[in-house]
Amino acid sequence: MTALNLKSGEVIADIGAGSGYFTFRLAHFVGDKGKVYAVDVSPDMILHINRRIRELKATNVVSILADPDDPLLPDRSVNRFFFSDSWHHIENQPKYLALVKKMLKPGGEVVMIEFHKKESPLGPPLQMRIAREDLIKQMEANGFRLAKEHTFLPYQYFLVFAPK
Repeated sequence: MTALNLKSGEVIADIGAGSGYFTFRLAHFVGDKGKVYAVDVSPDMILHINRRIRELKATNVVSILADPDDPLLPDRSVNRFFFSDSWHHIENQPKYLALVKKMLKPGGEVVMIEFHKKESPLGPPLQMRIAREDLIKQMEANGFRLAKEHTFLPYQYFLVFAPK
């Protein structure tokens, strides 16, 4: 969380939010003036997040049951898209990136955390993983540039992209 350098009032889209592991941590950092969209395609995960929202009385988390190839967020509404081990699940990635670009506020970023494409004790099967270099090429081909990289994770890469 510290590496993200989140600011109070930011709007974050947690794509593939799942159980909300990152959603509620992100919500803590953006504060009451900020907002976190917990975006997922699984109705069960959205139900789980909705229960957690109620349980925690979280006023800055909004769950979104999304299409597999559309996060269903308004244009120019998000400071940062946060993908943690979820990008490899998105089928129509070029379409998704075009939408992300439209949904980003000026100065916005896309955070990508994925497992390296090599064997490790954790993570998805090797054939589902995306090599770091391939993700960078894909992002560049779709109008983004690598803005930052953090190297402290043992099995994953942590890349931050900005629109070109």
